[in-house]
Amino acid sequence: MKSTRALTCAALATVGALVLAGCGSSSGGSSPNANCASGSIKAAGSSAQGNAITDWINAYQTQCDQATIDYQAVGSGAGVEQFVAKQTSFAGTDSGVKEGDLTKANDRCAGGPAINIPMVGGAIAITYNLPGVDGLILTADVLAKIFASTITKWNDPAISALNAGKTFPDATIAQFHRSDSSGTTDNFTKYLSATAPTAWTFAPGKDWTAPGGQGAKGSDQVIASVDGTAHSIGYVELSYLFGTTNAKAALIDNGAGPVEASSATASTTIAAAAITGSGNDLLLKIDYTTKASGAYPIVLVTYEVVCEKGLSADQNPALVKSFLTFAASDTGQNMLNASGYVPITGSLLTKVRTAVSSLATS
Repeated sequence: MKSTRALTCAALATVGALVLAGCGSSSGGSSPNANCASGSIKAAGSSAQGNAITDWINAYQTQCDQATIDYQAVGSGAGVEQFVAKQTSFAGTDSGVKEGDLTKANDRCAGGPAINIPMVGGAIAITYNLPGVDGLILTADVLAKIFASTITKWNDPAISALNAGKTFPDATIAQFHRSDSSGTTDNFTKYLSATAPTAWTFAPGKDWTAPGGQGAKGSDQVIASVDGTAHSIGYVELSYLFGTTNAKAALIDNGAGPVEASSATASTTIAAAAITGSGNDLLLKIDYTTKASGAYPIVLVTYEVVCEKGLSADQNPALVKSFLTFAASDTGQNMLNASGYVPITGSLLTKVRTAVSSLATS
């Protein structure tokens, strides 16, 4: 994770009116006070949701002081592997568990099923460090060629043509991608495959397969690399740009004009996602080719992968349910806005809460 950020009472009051010991009372939102669970759990996975999980844990443990939640942002692939191996109580992944991995997860849940519960939405920012250049505009085709290492210079005519009036240096593009198995990579490469199939000829997935560039482990290392390297480019969940010095987010033109990466523009795309899972398994299909007005197309949804039933007592299913109930509450979801994430809303949020309420506690 990029940082551990303690939430002040004042900050909490602005995002959900959470009533905490020593913070006084406030109206609005729902407090999980009556539903606190005790004990400890370990979880691991998506680094994209790392900042959101940190905030939720800080808030939950402040109120529920008999609980300890340890989340390790090791990447989506490693998180799912640890969950399947019964090393964690739940996993976070930006690429829903399905097919063979879902079969393994079901087996791990002692009768299962394992389900995907979407809890965090976000924009995947194309972050760049280019002194003197603000408001960089990129299309899917140009972006694919940069990350496929077929465009290697910042003053390439294809980049200049999209950015009239801007002067680009004759400098080699330092391209950074994830070196670990990553749901952010999965969503980013699905976007490239869907929108620029001629320029991007590599199969989408959690593991980077294109030639060239430099690998960095975790979202925190990708953003640190871009922020510290002039003439560089990378991709991270938007919240990781907060607090950077040199990194900026490019505008993406999917065919309906350039759109900036923000909670609001990403939410337009995420809200249109279709549920493809069944029952309480809320796997979503995102339309990366969207040309809807004001829709930022490169997005992700982080799922918490849990056992609907069959989680062993030593992995504290009551605490899993209590914590995820808080995360899905008005308070928990409203907290996401402050960090640049996209809350789950509308009928999907209703389904999320139904899925969480279905979790067995023993």
